[in-house]
Order: sequence, then C-alpha cells, then structure tokens
Amino acid sequence: MADYRLCAFADEASPMIEGQIAALQRNGIGLLEIRGVDGVNIADITTEKAKSVRKTLEDAAIAVWSLGSPYGKINVRDPFGPHFDKFRHGLELCDKLGCGRIRLFSFYVDGDTGTAVLDEVCDRLSRFSEEASKAGILLCHENEKGIFGEKAADCLRIHKALPSLKAVFDPANFVQAGEDTLRAMELLKPFVDYMHIKDALLGSGEIVPAGRGDANIPELLKSYRNGVLTVEPHLRVFKGLEKLEKEGEKSSIGNAYGSAEEAFDAAVTAIKGLI
Repeated sequence: MADYRLCAFADEASPMIEGQIAALQRNGIGLLEIRGVDGVNIADITTEKAKSVRKTLEDAAIAVWSLGSPYGKINVRDPFGPHFDKFRHGLELCDKLGCGRIRLFSFYVDGDTGTAVLDEVCDRLSRFSEEASKAGILLCHENEKGIFGEKAADCLRIHKALPSLKAVFDPANFVQAGEDTLRAMELLKPFVDYMHIKDALLGSGEIVPAGRGDANIPELLKSYRNGVLTVEPHLRVFKGLEKLEKEGEKSSIGNAYGSAEEAFDAAVTAIKGLI
C-alpha cells in the first residue's frame, strides 16, 4: 500500500462528522474528501462551521484532501452568476478547512458537445480556474454522467483548452458512459491528479465493490502507481444522494448491504485487497 494514500467520501458511512471520523479511523484512513457535514452539503455550510469541522478532524488526526463540491452540476444554459458566487464561498471553505483542492464538474449539456458548447463550458471553467488560482486552490474535474466531460475524448478537449485544470479519474462513471477505462486513462493520464475508487457493471451500470465490475481497476492501479485513491462506495443509498444525482435520473445504487457502515467498510476492504 506504500504507493497509495487512501481517502474516502465518509458521508456514505454517516451524515454526521463524528460518524465519518469513526468510519475513517476504523479503516485506517487519514484523508477525507468532504462532501456532506452533519447532513448538509459541503457547499452550504458556513465558514464558522468549516472552522469547527477542521478542529474536530485535526483532533482525530484526519485531514481534508478535497472539497467534494457540486460546482459545475448545473445546466450550461443556466445563469452562471449565482453559481459562481457559491464557488467563491467554496474557496473560503477550503481556506477554513485547510484543503487544497476542489472536485468539480463541466455542466449538464443535454448531449450537446459541439464547439459552441465547449466554448461556453471552458469559459465558465476558466472563470473558476482564475479565481481558484488567486486562492492557491487546485481544481480537479470529474468525469460524470450527463455532463460535457462524460466521455474521455471530451475530457481531453477541456484539459487541452485549460491545462491548469486537473482530472479526478472516476472509472465507474466511465463504465456507465460506455467508455473503455484503460483507453480513457491512456488519454487523460497526464492530467490525472487523483482517482475515485468505485466499480460498475456494463449494461446495467450497477455500482459494485472495486474489482467486481468492468472498470478494470486492477489494471488501472498498475498504470496509476503513486497517489491518492478516494473510496466512493455507492453501495447503499445514503443521506444526501438525491442532491448528487440529476433530477429524474435512475439511480445505479442498490442496497446490498445491511447498513451504511457495512457498505463503507466493504468498499474499503475491496480496494485494500486489490492494492
């Protein structure tokens, strides 16, 4: 395991920060990709709350690796100003949390990835990037279903246009988009800052523990030899999930495990076994 550092979306184990700490400590993980805090999405907490959360985490020897934000999860034709204001609040949260990264997205585009849409996506992302640069925060784009950067080739178009924007490589999302994950990694490896660890089955798109699906995670780990792996279980419906999925979208998450804690532990055990 020396080549990797494990991180996790611990809000899938518990909506409460104390429960998240317990899950991380139980599994020997010292990094948190923070997405939900005491039942509230990270983008909606106050800076005072962020300072309090940081103190609680530091007392438990846990650091915030990345802000698991929802920025960029609006339609590319929606007004940008209010969303940009929320992003600037996120930069303030990073400062209070001692966090150097923000995970974000490239906007819902209703299947249109033409040049005009690329220009609008890159304009918005460049505004994010310029603001983040002033704050010393690294932005990392995640490939996600339904957004402009759903396919690896379109992710590459973004990264070539905005080289300072790094990638969060999510293999399960690529499977759900019908992509070959090994080819996707080959295209995007120069831009990959870290990986999300979840697996999925072709066809159904169902999320399964790492190594049990079609995302080629063992092979990807051989290619991505050093860095952070964020465990994103998605093996059981959890509080706050409805805010992460596009309205009307059928969820690919089942409830194969008896509790959120059991699902979280199973996801961590799976990736440790592959490592």
